[in-house]
Amino acid sequence: ATTDELRFLARCIGQEKESKGDDKLTESFDRGLRHILMAKYPTGGWPQLFPPGKGYHRHITFNDDSMVRIMEFLREVNTSKQYSFLAPADREAAGHAFGKGIECILRCQIIVSGKPTVWCAQHDEIDLRPRDGRSFELASFSGSESVGITRLLMSLENPDEHVVAAVEGAVAWFEAEKITGLRAERHRTDDGGMELIMEKDAGAPPLWGRFHDLKTGGPFFCERDGVPRPSITDLAPENRASYAWYGTWAASLLEKDYPGWKARLK
Repeated sequence: ATTDELRFLARCIGQEKESKGDDKLTESFDRGLRHILMAKYPTGGWPQLFPPGKGYHRHITFNDDSMVRIMEFLREVNTSKQYSFLAPADREAAGHAFGKGIECILRCQIIVSGKPTVWCAQHDEIDLRPRDGRSFELASFSGSESVGITRLLMSLENPDEHVVAAVEGAVAWFEAEKITGLRAERHRTDDGGMELIMEKDAGAPPLWGRFHDLKTGGPFFCERDGVPRPSITDLAPENRASYAWYGTWAASLLEKDYPGWKARLK
């Protein structure tokens, strides 16, 4: 949330430049930027909350694109004229933090049999291994959050061989693990609730699970008891539609973003 508010403050500061300005706006922005920079771990990632506490919030958090959004903001601070009101040292600090974040992403990428794949929604803030989130969010290959991370890597100008290998590895994983011939549809139940039904449909877009097992690669599903289940039908009906267990998250990445990125590399 903080990044959107800071962007708003930056726009307000820009509108004030032609008048007397407002030191309070600039001071408020500075506090927010310092908060983000202070929250970064030495390993280059950010926790879900800062101060992080002792629960899963302390882990490096890709969940819901949290770290990707922070890094996109820091890149803007470093490169966009909109932030010219900042001291050069502050803009350089934002750029340095962005670079450390990229290093962290590359180090967090899950390696299987020597090949880079994708990422977990949370990684340990020290050893960078995949970590659990909430009780039903077990350590896994993430079919959702990994898309935003891959797009961020694709957005880098003049990517080095490590970034290129990371993107290629992620795309290969998405291709290998896509689920075809099924459509996930939410239906209203007789009692007014919602249930997720998996329907056969040869023309359906590819799907990925939110969580893919770190050993088998297949999607799995959890109740709050933390026990992984191989099928969504193993969940209570009310829990099937209450969470984004499946999604078409990587479809446009494979169809549009990746071919465009490959063309730019030539």
